[in-house]
Amino acid sequence: MTILYQSQNIIIREFVPEDKQLFVLLFEDEEVARYIPQRSTAQYLELFDSTIADYSKGPLGRWGIFDIHTLDFIGMYLTRHFEYVPDQVEIGYVLAKKYWGKGIASEASSALIDYCFTHTDTNQVVAVTDLDNIGSQKVLEKAGLRRLNNLKRDEQELAYFMIERT
Repeated sequence: MTILYQSQNIIIREFVPEDKQLFVLLFEDEEVARYIPQRSTAQYLELFDSTIADYSKGPLGRWGIFDIHTLDFIGMYLTRHFEYVPDQVEIGYVLAKKYWGKGIASEASSALIDYCFTHTDTNQVVAVTDLDNIGSQKVLEKAGLRRLNNLKRDEQELAYFMIERT
């Protein structure tokens, strides 16, 4: 199992098969899943299986965030090639509600940005959020991304953020 990042508070690592139920349960909370595309439990199970399989394909994928002291599952981070500009790498995240507002998303975002610049050739890391997801927009700005013009994905207008390699 590869560890992407570790601090005094969190660890970001590859998922292992034993994490499957944690992954699926994360998306069952309606508030947690409010701003992400809706999927069925079966689709999340398939997504988890493809997540495990994708680790052998390269540095991008989905990663688990865990509390370093209790090993509690905090959430999931995503790194992938951005569908609109393939030279850009997109990050995204979903955290369990009890971990909101604790600085974890900002810390993890900064860590994943560093990871993307270190392990890929991209010069731009981007993220998108629902226009109403002000909390995530603040997290992205705190991690150093700047807001650009909105973009449309599947007929939905989204806030678009970017940070460039320095």
